[in-house]
Amino acid sequence: MRVKRRLSAFTVALAGLGLLLLFWSVPELGPTIKAARADGVSGVFTARELRCIQHPGHESCVWAGDFASGDGRVVRHDVELYGSERGSTAAGRTVAAVDTGRASRVYGPDGSGEWLFTTLLAVAGVVMVGVAARRAWR
Repeated sequence: MRVKRRLSAFTVALAGLGLLLLFWSVPELGPTIKAARADGVSGVFTARELRCIQHPGHESCVWAGDFASGDGRVVRHDVELYGSERGSTAAGRTVAAVDTGRASRVYGPDGSGEWLFTTLLAVAGVVMVGVAARRAWR
């Protein structure tokens, strides 16, 4: 006869956190891989505004502006150039960019490294769910 055990709060919390990480990361895997390869519509980004956030001892900035594809078919306003910072360009300047289809950002022609963080979140989610499942069924 098998004795029923109750799941511990830790196991439930671990499973919940793992599922939350998967919920956040899995839908982003495709777009971040596309961004890493700079796979999209080529064009130019025109810088309009520098947006900065101040943290204790640190400042994080990104340029916002407009994107226009090389053939003129795609024009997007108020997008951010991923990876840009205070000194990377200036208001009114244009730089090469790629629109991968993300809602609020475009990327430089070299792509992006954000796939690494997204992949790490997904792996952490899988590990957490796996550990919780193992604890629940032992």
